[in-house]
Amino acid sequence: MNRAEELYRTVILDHSRRPRHHGTLAAPTVTQAGLNASCGDRLSLQLRVEDGVIADVAFTGSGCAVSQGTASLMTVALRGRRVEDGLALAGAFEAMLRGAHPDPALGDLVALQGVARLHARTKCALLPWDTFRAAVGQVGGRSH
Repeated sequence: MNRAEELYRTVILDHSRRPRHHGTLAAPTVTQAGLNASCGDRLSLQLRVEDGVIADVAFTGSGCAVSQGTASLMTVALRGRRVEDGLALAGAFEAMLRGAHPDPALGDLVALQGVARLHARTKCALLPWDTFRAAVGQVGGRSH
């Protein structure tokens, strides 16, 4: 196993075994469900948006280590960011999985670059981001 694969495995396993921001929010602005029908991964994402900033974020779900680990990493990356910056990060993450050079703004999410070689796992890694995009689409004028 090379260094990049070892990092990928370590980061994903850590976040899937001890997910950050796992649970529910007391007063979310929006709750969005996501499903990867091809493998059964499920995700429920909650955002609290205040003045265009993701003030808090949490998720619950079940599925493979890739989907749950990515959700955990995503929540860490999104918390405290402006919504539009979160959407830019989602685009950068998807581009990386499609083969683009990773954007440094991705931080620890770069560890997931190896998923690009595992076509079946790409949908697993994109599930949290697709769910985030859908949630943001619902927020509209409802931010506190």
